[in-house]
Amino acid sequence: MGEDGMLTMVDGKKDMILVSGLNVYANEIEGVAALMPEVLECACVGVGDERTGEVPYLFMVPRSAWLGVETVLSHCRAHLAACKVPRPIAITDALPNSTIGKLLRKDLCARANGQASA
Repeated sequence: MGEDGMLTMVDGKKDMILVSGLNVYANEIEGVAALMPEVLECACVGVGDERTGEVPYLFMVPRSAWLGVETVLSHCRAHLAACKVPRPIAITDALPNSTIGKLLRKDLCARANGQASA
């Protein structure tokens, strides 16, 4: 809450990614990636892109050590429209969660924007 008494929403405002003017829903991408038995958990966020406005950025925790980015990418290409295929895919040990287990998308957005600019 600000000094003026107004509330500011900082998380959960949208789980929609705007790619070249098209609405891409993060949960659709996450659902396709989660179909792979080798994926333990995953989350998708939008990252700014000069050409398309935003691009889907997928974070995933693999169940199998051999699971690679190319395998997930080819699976997503087979099941999603081209604009919905996550271009950056990051393999991570764990996704950030709150104390009650809720996914912290704002932390993923910060991580994605940090990695995108690096």
